[in-house]
Amino acid sequence: MFESVHKRAAAIARDGLRVRRLVQGCRKLLSERGEAAGVSLAKITLDQYRALDKRNQGRFVCGLLAEFSPDPAEVLAAARAYAADPTAANLLRLGVVAEPPRQELLRRLNRAPGGTGTILHMRERLLEIKGEQRELEAVDADFRHLLASWFNPGFLQMVRVDWRSPAYLLEQIIVHEAVHEIRGWNDLRRRLGVDRRCFAFFHPALPDEPLIFVEVALIDRMADAVAPLLDAQSAAGDPQRATTAVFYSISNCQPGLRGVSLGNFLIKNVVEVLSQEFPRLKMFCTLSPIPGFCAWLNRQLRRDAADAPTPPALASTLKVIAGELGNDVTRIAADPESAVGRLAQLKEPLTALCATYLLSPGDDGEPARDPVARFHLHNGARLERIDWLANASRRGLRESLGLMVNFLYEPKSIESNHESFARGEIAASRRVRSLVLGG
Repeated sequence: MFESVHKRAAAIARDGLRVRRLVQGCRKLLSERGEAAGVSLAKITLDQYRALDKRNQGRFVCGLLAEFSPDPAEVLAAARAYAADPTAANLLRLGVVAEPPRQELLRRLNRAPGGTGTILHMRERLLEIKGEQRELEAVDADFRHLLASWFNPGFLQMVRVDWRSPAYLLEQIIVHEAVHEIRGWNDLRRRLGVDRRCFAFFHPALPDEPLIFVEVALIDRMADAVAPLLDAQSAAGDPQRATTAVFYSISNCQPGLRGVSLGNFLIKNVVEVLSQEFPRLKMFCTLSPIPGFCAWLNRQLRRDAADAPTPPALASTLKVIAGELGNDVTRIAADPESAVGRLAQLKEPLTALCATYLLSPGDDGEPARDPVARFHLHNGARLERIDWLANASRRGLRESLGLMVNFLYEPKSIESNHESFARGEIAASRRVRSLVLGG
């Protein structure tokens, strides 16, 4: 037993030594002046990081805060100098000393082969531990700042993915589909049929890895259910006769790029490409999940009335739901076949609750609570329609009791809708607004 303890202690000490050596290598990299030598040293440093296990990679990421933050004394002195004499030189000096050294470290690491991918991996580790260590937000801000520049849409290439695309790319589409699981090659082949489109963004530094992709159905109406769109046995329609492009799935492939805006540019580019290819297209919309609805509804059902008063209309509607489904509505997902019948009598109150949820502000001050709604509304879409039992799968029932929503992208209104959302207003149809439960 004692031998095992000693071995474990030795392993911890050895791993700690590896992290310290990696930090020392980073300091050396920052002090290097020669470009060629710097690239070689960056490669060695990245190899050291990759050799660490997950736990110690997290320790290194934490070290970016402790070891590579600005010197408070230098920042204070520069700030005082600029306040006393606001010259361009003093402002430049303040900017130099206020920038965290880890930003330059990441820039230099990015010069090495594979640097971009490894930096994305670092941020993925950072996001995993940031929730428990809020002071790491400063480090994450530096990652986001740099990644937003490196992954500027001007550097990205949009590629159409079809059945003739390389096998490695098709496999990644299957693996990274995050909204509606792709069940094998036949399923994928239907999603890439003549009346379907799939587009992905790529970056020159990651030529074989899609960053994000969107799936589109070309049909003759605004879709109100996802099953027909996902039916692998359905017959393909004529895309030349389609009047509507339905964006039914958008998936991020790189966790390290979370919070770096790519999806809005992808959708806008796809709208432009499809408009040119199919002049008959008049409507561009989504069929979107509502992933936060059931969680919000459960919180409302369990909320103590003494903590925060509930508007009468909302309270009475919640009472109806509680009487039929209890205070955990997700339990109904255990038996999808019976769920449809049980939910039928609750269509009106649940749709009203869903509209209330979608149009209510979030606890973080954002105009919309739901993350998917926030994404599309921020992009300039309009909340157009709530679709009853549009996704009766187990996942659809667990997330939103089968409800889905259509967001409408009208090219002439996208900019004004986006600006309204930035002011805290939600663009929504009268039909959806009429459903909201008032006081």
